[in-house]
Amino acid sequence: MKGRIVVATALAASLVYAGASVSQDRLPSPVQPLSDTDFYDNGAPAPELVELGRALFFDPILSGNRNISCGTCHHPAFATGDGRAMSIGEGGTGLGPERRTLDGVEDRTPRNAQPLFNLGARDYQTLFHDGRVEPDPTFPSGFWTPAREQLPVGLDNVLAAQAMFPVLSSLEMAGQPGENDVANAVSQDRLSGDSGAWDLLADRLRQTPGYATLFSEAFADIETPSDIQFVHAANALAAFQAFAFRSDDSPFDRYLRGEDPSALSAAQLSGMNLFYGSAGCGTCHSGPLLTDQDFHAIAMPQIGPGKGHGSDTSYWRNSGFPERLEDEGRYRVSFDPEDLFRFRTPSLRNIALTGPWGHAGAFDTLEEVVRHHLNPVEALETFDSETVPLGPLDLIVERTGIGSRLLYRPLNPARRADFDLRDGYVLSNPDLRGRIADANELAPRELSDQEVADLLAFLDALTDPSVEDLSALIPDRVPSGLPIDQLSSE
Repeated sequence: MKGRIVVATALAASLVYAGASVSQDRLPSPVQPLSDTDFYDNGAPAPELVELGRALFFDPILSGNRNISCGTCHHPAFATGDGRAMSIGEGGTGLGPERRTLDGVEDRTPRNAQPLFNLGARDYQTLFHDGRVEPDPTFPSGFWTPAREQLPVGLDNVLAAQAMFPVLSSLEMAGQPGENDVANAVSQDRLSGDSGAWDLLADRLRQTPGYATLFSEAFADIETPSDIQFVHAANALAAFQAFAFRSDDSPFDRYLRGEDPSALSAAQLSGMNLFYGSAGCGTCHSGPLLTDQDFHAIAMPQIGPGKGHGSDTSYWRNSGFPERLEDEGRYRVSFDPEDLFRFRTPSLRNIALTGPWGHAGAFDTLEEVVRHHLNPVEALETFDSETVPLGPLDLIVERTGIGSRLLYRPLNPARRADFDLRDGYVLSNPDLRGRIADANELAPRELSDQEVADLLAFLDALTDPSVEDLSALIPDRVPSGLPIDQLSSE
C-alpha cells in the first residue's frame, strides 16, 4: 500500500545496535528492515484483486444471515480489531465496544480478534492464536486446517487458507443451524463440494451482478459467473489484507532503515536497549515483525467462554450448562503435551493501538501486559477477572427443541447468573488456574518502574502513523447493496 521500495543496507541494519548501545551478541543476527520482497507479490498484488477483496471484506453477503462482515470485528477504526476483549459476532448490532446483542447471541467468541497488520508477510506460516492453519504438503490443498481434506485446492497462501474459516463459525459469521442454509451445512459438516457451505456462499456471489464483473476482472480463469468458487474469494480477501494492512513506516522502521537517526527519543532508545538486552523481549519478539512465529506458554489469563477443551466438568456441575471452558491453545492442534497453553507470539507492530491484549483480551492496558511478563505465575495468581471490561450481553439465546425442530429462545432470566459464571470461572477454579501456571515457561525477572516506562516508550515507537486513520479503506457501498458497518456519528 505504501507504494515504495525499501532498500536495506548493512549500515541501517546495524543502527539498531550502534545507536542504542546494544551489543550484537545479544541477538543471533541484526534486525533487518522490512522490504517489498518480504510480502506476497513483492508488495504489489494486482489492483483488480485488491479491489475485489476490499468489497468482500466489508460486505455482509459472506455471513449466513447477511448481517456481519469481516470488517465488523476487524474494523479500520479499531486498528483492524474491535476494541473488545472478545468479540460479539453474529447476532450483534453496532461496532466495537458499543456493539450490543439486541438480536440475541449464544455467547461471546472465545478468543480476542487478532490484528491484521502485515499478515501478508511471507514469514507468516501459521495463523490463528493456536496456529491451526499452516502449510502441510500431505493434504491436497497444501494446508493443515480444521477442514482437513475438505479444504479445496487453489489457495494462494496461508492467509487465503485462513480466510476460509470465519464464515463457518456459528458465533462469528455463519449463524445458528435453522437460521440459514450456510449454518445448516456447517452443522452437518458439509463444507466443500456442491451445496457445501463454501459453495452456498459462492453461489450468492455468482448471483450478484456486481461481483460477477469484479471476479472476471480479477481472475483469468473466470469467464462466466458459474466459474466463481469460494477459493477465489479467499484469495482476493488475502490480497486485500496483505496490501491494505501492510505497516512498516513506524519511527522504529525509519530508524532501522537509516532514514532518520533521530526518529527515536532518548526514552525509546533506552527501551530498545532493554528490549534487545537485559529485558529479554527480543528473544521471542524477534525479527522485523517482532515475532519468532512460535508458540509459548506464559500463564496468560483466560476469561470468558474458552474453547471447550480439557476434561473438567465443574462448570457444568455448578451451572447446569453442559460446557467445558478451558482453552489449551496449541496443544489442541499438535496434541504434544509440551504445547499445553501455548499461544503464538504476537507481532508487536502497532501494538499500542491493538488492545485489549492476550489471547482472551484479558489486559486492558499495555503496561499490564509488560508487567505480567515480569512474573507470569504471580501475576496470574493475583489477576482479577472482574476488572476486565467485557461489555454486557443484553440478550442471550439458548438451543432448545420441539420434536424434531431446533429452536433458539431467550435464556431464562433465572439462569442468567449461572451463565455469567463463565466470565471468570477458569481463574476462580484453583485446579484450572494451576494448569495454566504449571505450563508457564517464562522465568521471573526484575525491572524498575523507569525501565518499564522506557519499554513502553519503545513499544509506542512501533506505531506506524498511517494506520491511525484507515477510514479511506471503507467503501461507500458494496455490490450486494447490503449496509456497511459504520461508526455512529453521535
